[in-house]
Amino acid sequence: MSQKQNGSGRRVLTYPAVHPCESISPTTLLNSLINLAHFIANSKTESFTTNNRNARESVRQIRILHIFLSDLRNSHPDLPDSLVLGLSELHLTFQKLQHLLQDCSRKDARLWMLMNSERVANQFRLLTRSISTALEVLLVPLETIELSVEVMEYVELLLKQTRKTPFEVELNDKAAMNDVLSVLNQFEYEVVPNKSVLKRVLDYLGIVTWGECNREVKFFEAEIAFESTNEKRKVWFLSSLMSFMSYCRCVVFDVVEGNEATPTRQFSNGETISELLSSVNSDDFRCPISLEFMADPVTLSTGHTYDRASIMKWFKAGKKIRTCPKTGQKLVDSELVPNLVLKRLIQQYCLENGIPVAAEPVSGRRSRDVAAAAEARSLVAERVMRMVASYVVERVEVGAEEEKNRAVYEIRVLSKTCGFNRACLVESGVIPHLLRLLKNVSMQENAIAALLNLSKHSKSRGGIGECGGVGLVVDVMKKGVNLSVRQHGAGVLFYLASIEECRRSIGENPEAIPGLIELIREGNDRGKKNALVAIFGLLLHHENHCRVVAAGTVQVLVNLLKCCDREDLVTDSLAILATLAEKHDGTVAILHGGALNLNLIVAILDSDSCTSKTGKEYCVSLLLALCLNGGADAIALLVKSPSLMESLYSLLREGTSRASKKANTLVRVLHGFYESRPSGSMSPILPQERFVHAW
Repeated sequence: MSQKQNGSGRRVLTYPAVHPCESISPTTLLNSLINLAHFIANSKTESFTTNNRNARESVRQIRILHIFLSDLRNSHPDLPDSLVLGLSELHLTFQKLQHLLQDCSRKDARLWMLMNSERVANQFRLLTRSISTALEVLLVPLETIELSVEVMEYVELLLKQTRKTPFEVELNDKAAMNDVLSVLNQFEYEVVPNKSVLKRVLDYLGIVTWGECNREVKFFEAEIAFESTNEKRKVWFLSSLMSFMSYCRCVVFDVVEGNEATPTRQFSNGETISELLSSVNSDDFRCPISLEFMADPVTLSTGHTYDRASIMKWFKAGKKIRTCPKTGQKLVDSELVPNLVLKRLIQQYCLENGIPVAAEPVSGRRSRDVAAAAEARSLVAERVMRMVASYVVERVEVGAEEEKNRAVYEIRVLSKTCGFNRACLVESGVIPHLLRLLKNVSMQENAIAALLNLSKHSKSRGGIGECGGVGLVVDVMKKGVNLSVRQHGAGVLFYLASIEECRRSIGENPEAIPGLIELIREGNDRGKKNALVAIFGLLLHHENHCRVVAAGTVQVLVNLLKCCDREDLVTDSLAILATLAEKHDGTVAILHGGALNLNLIVAILDSDSCTSKTGKEYCVSLLLALCLNGGADAIALLVKSPSLMESLYSLLREGTSRASKKANTLVRVLHGFYESRPSGSMSPILPQERFVHAW
């Protein structure tokens, strides 16, 4: 059986199956059934870690049925329609059995399958009984067809076996389950478990490397994210099992394999996510309503996909009859089916391209769901995380060089997962140790990446500042061992810039702002992004304004705008320029480029290809600030632009509320300038019959 992860979005231990249509011909149905049986019969039985005996018995039965079905096709090419019912039931059951066997051979859900052994054994029992029932239905019309005596004897023997095979949980599975439950009980009472017991469970599951253990953790993370917060007991159990694997990953394995630490996910056709992303249009990741990247894509009954928040607003704004926005078609039902595969693709695309992953709205019912999910975290999970945090911090503090390196990487992985992990690590006093390791070339990348993750926790930012870490982070951002390290350093500076004292300290460091500008000029897209948002944060401290201008930021941003087609980078660059233009020295620096700079900004305002609604708002804010601070010289350049007015009127109709107000003000400024000029001194900048509404 194929060992590739399912790419269809099917959850483990779910068995979606399609019933063959009633009008299907017996021959077509039989061919499809033989193909299914062939796939199942070729399963690699050694890949079944748990429920091995049950899975092997099911495969053996399907192999017998494959012989029977093949003989039926070969000896009777024209089959009667009376066989359709029995063949259809077999086809439905084979689909479900295929899913079950795939789950039993999954390489990332071994612990979950073990702990669900009783449920899995019961499913094997039910499917086998279904096969038995389908065969009984099938044998009635087969009495009129001549088949080999040997094959019929096989089928009759199989019928007897399917009725008697118990399909019970194996003793070895029970023993391993008891070991896991015993360890979870120890965790609950904050007792450190025996390492030999942990290793015994891992060996039984065939988990022999750090990477394999990490895949188990990732599986549980995904299951918890997809699970309904109403199922608190299930989420509790999932979080406990994830903690078990996290603890094992940290304590049992001495080596982190680079090629296994970040496994490549594959779809059922063999493509990796990166390969698939290279062949798709990123516009397909945008909601047709909001035109923004979808945070929570859901599919309607029409087959069209929208962001959940946008389609819910559409429904609320519409009439009683709900329709599909794209087609106008009346919806048969209003069920919103989560598109898990698309969501995963969007997240991966944003990650690979340095785009902030769209956050699902946390308000109203959603905020209550988030709170419920936090409450559902088990006591075991909380205590295990505190034990793990203490363990890795101790390794970083007193361990040998290799132990420190592995512990820092573990901190990097743990801190990326959730806020609770970050809080536990910060409380364990990890910040000073990570800052010291920034000077160690071999550990610098993991240390700064861990600090970046931890910086998302508010207490860690103050801790970095209090430990004198600002200078160390700036040094890494400026002189890090590679570009990845430098961009991580810029990311940390962005989070530190949320604290006034840190904003001041960063600005006073003579290498900070020039280093960020250099990263914008020379870095990759992610490095540019981190540097841009860091500079924008630093501008909240008034003294940094002149420092940013003096560093030559304006020309660097103008050059970036000339060649960049990334919407987020364009928007961030415009945000910085708009902020700089609010003061005289910033306006002077921007207008130093004369008409070229202004024409570039107007062109961006006119463009729809790489400018978001927020970007257009920054455009008009920038132009308005230049007019107010630059006076007649700036306005005189703008009134010569033939397309500006049309863009401003478009913002009045379709822009955000703030963009519309600023566009209205700018239109009035331009009109006032035109009307104050001597008659005939220049061409009208807009038709005189147009009227501007006040907001």
